[in-house]
Amino acid sequence: MDALNLIELEAQAKNRLAEMAWDYYRSGADDELTLRRNRAAFAEVALRYRVLVDVARRELSTRVLGCELELPIMLAPTAFHRLAHPEGELATVRAATAAGTSMILSSLSTTPVEEVVAASGRDVWFQLYVYKDRAATRALVERVREAGCKALVLTVDAPLLGRRERDVRNRFALPKGMGVQNMLAEGYAEVSAQDGESGLAAYFARLLDPSLTWSDLEWLRATAQMPVLVKGVVRADDARRAVEHGADGIVVSNHGGRQLDGSVATIEALPAIADEVGAELPLLCDGGIRRGTDVLKALALGASAVLVGRPQLWGLAAGGEAGVRHALQILHEELDRAMALAGCPDLGAVTRDLIA
Repeated sequence: MDALNLIELEAQAKNRLAEMAWDYYRSGADDELTLRRNRAAFAEVALRYRVLVDVARRELSTRVLGCELELPIMLAPTAFHRLAHPEGELATVRAATAAGTSMILSSLSTTPVEEVVAASGRDVWFQLYVYKDRAATRALVERVREAGCKALVLTVDAPLLGRRERDVRNRFALPKGMGVQNMLAEGYAEVSAQDGESGLAAYFARLLDPSLTWSDLEWLRATAQMPVLVKGVVRADDARRAVEHGADGIVVSNHGGRQLDGSVATIEALPAIADEVGAELPLLCDGGIRRGTDVLKALALGASAVLVGRPQLWGLAAGGEAGVRHALQILHEELDRAMALAGCPDLGAVTRDLIA
């Protein structure tokens, strides 16, 4: 792999992906304002580095909800990995294990959860969408628990799918023989083409539950028998409600700019949420992270760790398991170098006063 950074890796991935897959992975909602804002907001955060600190050795390891990480970067839940590479989520989870981190498997995985957990040498978490069919949802939760997943990540910012115009134009659908594998038994695996609409948007409208409320978080915690994180929070008052209803962690996220266009960038939302609840439970953050300095900024503003989504897909498309490992290696090395240059020998030294 000769990509020096994740931007170059993205360019390599574009050359290897079918147009429909590229547009699906790359796109945001509507005018893609939030998609661009996620990146631009990181550029506006300046670092006030320390000098004359002994940084001959750096320690990047951390622990989140009992999950041991060699670096404060996890793989965000991303859908349909077999669109990028035939080995799909299996290649991704093996790369995560090799890199010393963990994967959050998407509900929209094209590989059964049991196979992904078996292929991993580390903890696997599972991202959950709640279906209108609550019996099917309960069966899915029980299945992922029995498979060995260590936490559930409940996505709460998608009562409907944001309008992703590239997917509408392409009439996005999964190829024959590919589907939402963990819902195959319930008959909810197929994502088929629709006239004038994205097949995935139609899938959400038909099957997923838009009536979800905070009381359902309490139901899920009682059902799951494992930690439950809430993903999709950008407001401090919603973060407080998550704590009050029993969340074990929060993912500050705007769904990678794929839901409500014009929403706040995650790095802009993070500080207020950290001030409100950061001392009470782990905070993860995703959206627009492309450099090790982005990771450093998120940690300084209150994140316990960050999640990266699209970069794992660029690596997967460019080189399968080796490509995902390369993406994580790039971020690991960049973060290590940024910590040294900022005067931070360990994650405990990454504090708010680094932000100008």
